[in-house]
Amino acid sequence: MISILVRLLLFLTCLEWNVPRNLSQISDNRFSAVFCPLSHNRTPTMEETVEDPPTSAVLLDHCHFSQVIFNSVEKFYVPGGDVTCYYTLTQQFIPRRKDWIGIFRVGWKTTREYYTFMWVSLPVDLNSHSAKQQEVQFKAYYLPKDDEYYQFCYVDQDGVVRGASIPFQFRPENEEDILVVTTQGEVEEIEQRNKELCKENQELKDTCVSLQKQNSDTQAELHKTQEELEILKSTAQKLEQEAKAQKDGWETELLQLKEQNQKMSSENEKMGVRVEQLQAQLSTREKEMEKLVQGDQDKTEQLERLNKENSQLLLTLTQQKERQKKLEQTVEEKLKQEETTTLKKQQALKDENAGLSKKLSENKIIYDALQKEKERLERENDLLKRENSRLLSYMGLDFDSLPYQAPTSDQGGAGQNPALVYGNPYSGIQESSAPSLLAVKKCPTCKSDFAGDILDFTSEQQRPQPLCLSCPICDKTFPAKEKQIFEDHVFCHSL
Repeated sequence: MISILVRLLLFLTCLEWNVPRNLSQISDNRFSAVFCPLSHNRTPTMEETVEDPPTSAVLLDHCHFSQVIFNSVEKFYVPGGDVTCYYTLTQQFIPRRKDWIGIFRVGWKTTREYYTFMWVSLPVDLNSHSAKQQEVQFKAYYLPKDDEYYQFCYVDQDGVVRGASIPFQFRPENEEDILVVTTQGEVEEIEQRNKELCKENQELKDTCVSLQKQNSDTQAELHKTQEELEILKSTAQKLEQEAKAQKDGWETELLQLKEQNQKMSSENEKMGVRVEQLQAQLSTREKEMEKLVQGDQDKTEQLERLNKENSQLLLTLTQQKERQKKLEQTVEEKLKQEETTTLKKQQALKDENAGLSKKLSENKIIYDALQKEKERLERENDLLKRENSRLLSYMGLDFDSLPYQAPTSDQGGAGQNPALVYGNPYSGIQESSAPSLLAVKKCPTCKSDFAGDILDFTSEQQRPQPLCLSCPICDKTFPAKEKQIFEDHVFCHSL
């Protein structure tokens, strides 16, 4: 049933395509514009029908008119001659198979208002320069016969205008500028030709009336056929939808049944495996139960043995507790004795620590006194050095250039040392400060005085100086030039 409806639908569609729709637009001066040529190389006959171009009834937007540019458009074309339309395709536009070029009267609103049209030919290579320059030729018997203004329009297969030319007219040349010289015979021939054309024109008018009548009948039949076709289309669509819905329902039910079958089979397999596992577990549990019963009997026997051993252990534990009490009493007595002895020792250590702290404070007082004495001596030494430098500068001598020699006796004077012109200026100061220095200097280890061991400065100058000084107590070494730091370090060991 569905295949019969589809065949009928296709037949009616073909019938609709083969019937010309624009016969109602035929007039006495546009009869030849209805039928367009099927190709550029031959003339169509009245029996041939062609496909209408794709049009649009919507008011068009002029923003796309620059995608196709028309070239070499004349201001007017002479009637009775073919017209060649030249146009150029821009890079933004790609032509398609159903594109066409129509001649429109100026003032048109939609693409359905074309006078005549020609299909465009697609170029082989769109990237070449020759493909962009195209042309199409309109035959003379398709062109308008009035002197209205017309223009070329390029329309794509969607019914959108992609380009429009400047307006032009179909009119002969100005008769005032042409001088026509004819003879009597030519006039008679022209009149005879005019009569024939009038007769032919009348025949064409009669044919046009009959065609209009035929067109009205055909349109009525076509309208009726279209209504039937719409009914058949709606019926076919409903049947197809019902068949598709029924088929989809059957397919979904079949898929659900297959899925349920697969689930049931998988569940049956799982249940069989589960039953086998449960049987195996049951057998293992029975064996484990037998083992547990046997182990329970063994444990009851073992518990009886443990109870007997526990009673014996309780007896031994009471005996050990009595012994532990005795040991605790003896340990407490010993701890008390040791505590008294440790208290006595702690008191003795406290007394000794107090004596040591007292001695340390005394040594600290002595160290502070010695430190102050040392600072005083350093200040005196600085004063003496400044006084020496002042006296030398007063005498005009340099201290670094003069050899220094200590006095060998208490009677040091200018006659005893030839190097000094006015004698030794430090002789009296050294004699007065020597006893105090000798009284202070003592050995930090043996506590002996350095008075008998101190040599004069001249013998120390003659003796070779050591490179480093070593502490006799901690074996720490100091450079020879840091003698004062070495002496302070040795002195610190005695504190």
